[in-house]
Amino acid sequence: MFIAILTCFALSAITGQAPAAETIEVPGMVLKLVEQVDVPARETGVLSALNVREGQAVEQGFLLGQIDDAEARIAVERVKIELLIAKTHAENDINVRFSKKSVEVAKAELARSIDSIKRFPKSVSESEMDRLRLLVEKGNLEVEQAARDFAVAGFAQHVKANELQAVQQKVANHQIAAPIKGVVVQIQRHQGEWVKPGDTVLRILRIDRLRAEGYLKAKYLGKVAKGREVRLTVELPQGGDVKLAGKIVLLDPEIEPVNAQLRIWAEFSNPNLQLLPGMRAKVTIDVP
Repeated sequence: MFIAILTCFALSAITGQAPAAETIEVPGMVLKLVEQVDVPARETGVLSALNVREGQAVEQGFLLGQIDDAEARIAVERVKIELLIAKTHAENDINVRFSKKSVEVAKAELARSIDSIKRFPKSVSESEMDRLRLLVEKGNLEVEQAARDFAVAGFAQHVKANELQAVQQKVANHQIAAPIKGVVVQIQRHQGEWVKPGDTVLRILRIDRLRAEGYLKAKYLGKVAKGREVRLTVELPQGGDVKLAGKIVLLDPEIEPVNAQLRIWAEFSNPNLQLLPGMRAKVTIDVP
């Protein structure tokens, strides 16, 4: 036997061919869903429209239904007007400019009084000088206050802008859109019914991509890795089979102690929707 093995390696070296790759077969795998979603309502109200029927294929983002949003749209228009008012205040710097001009006038009047006293002592009373100094100080404070009011108006504009985003999002939440591409398999709420957040309106299954799930013998664990390409053979109920390519996406890190096996998942595309969950498959893995 030892001589035969040496002979095999010698022949391989002579011919330049590597030993044949090992083929691992995992029979008895079952096709299962990769994604399924119970699509909920996100707002309270009457389901005013339902645009799908059971068995209909939908793309991601497709408008499945609509919850009455009349009140939410009114809120949007109200906040738009409030934002316009806030923006007008935020852009109005008249008080700032007027306060600055008032300070300039008060300072000029104080300067003239000081100059008059220099040329003609006692031409301006001390009480009048106190009043002029007070006007200048008051003007400076008014400039500061006007600047603060102007800044607050800008903050108010940002608050209203954020509030507008919130009410617009509330309007959007009244739309029920498909979160995934798939097939509507169950409708639980119908047009005219009252729904509230969290109520399941319908159920969508994604069947354009499936996974084959089964068990791999633990002795192959060192030879098979996540991401490896595999070949699947799926048995059709009407007879025959379909062959396609897939990829390992999961090797369960836990080995079953009874049978020394671990779970394995292989995902694959199902573009023609010919294959369905529940069908049986065999996975073939070529390893060096």
